[in-house]
Amino acid sequence: MRDWSFLIREALKAREAAYTPYSHFKVGAALLCGDGTIYRGGNIENASYTPTICAERVAIFQAVNQGKREFEAIAVCGGPEGGELQYCAPCGVCRQVMREFAVPKQFRILIARSPEEFKEYTLEELLPESFGPDNLKQ
Repeated sequence: MRDWSFLIREALKAREAAYTPYSHFKVGAALLCGDGTIYRGGNIENASYTPTICAERVAIFQAVNQGKREFEAIAVCGGPEGGELQYCAPCGVCRQVMREFAVPKQFRILIARSPEEFKEYTLEELLPESFGPDNLKQ
């Protein structure tokens, strides 16, 4: 198994920038691109709730906006502000966004409480029978 502690530490740093005045549940994500670049994201809440965006999508959208299209892994850390970290799996919308850019059998999702305590999944495990760009090829 690969040492993912560097990526989990980046997700923990990203969590510090989360904006969560309503839920006080902070999530950080760190996306590892195919070229080794890392993009961070923290969840951002909004008073009307529906415009709220998850940390994973913040990181992915930043990377895509910078021209990145090949992703290797993402680490996700979350929990109550000032409380203990929990295993915080990506929501369904985030999984579908990952599917747009990642190879399901290869892309790794690390759900972490710390650099030493984490669970590792492939996107295919968390989003079986997914619909993606290859379904639309003619």
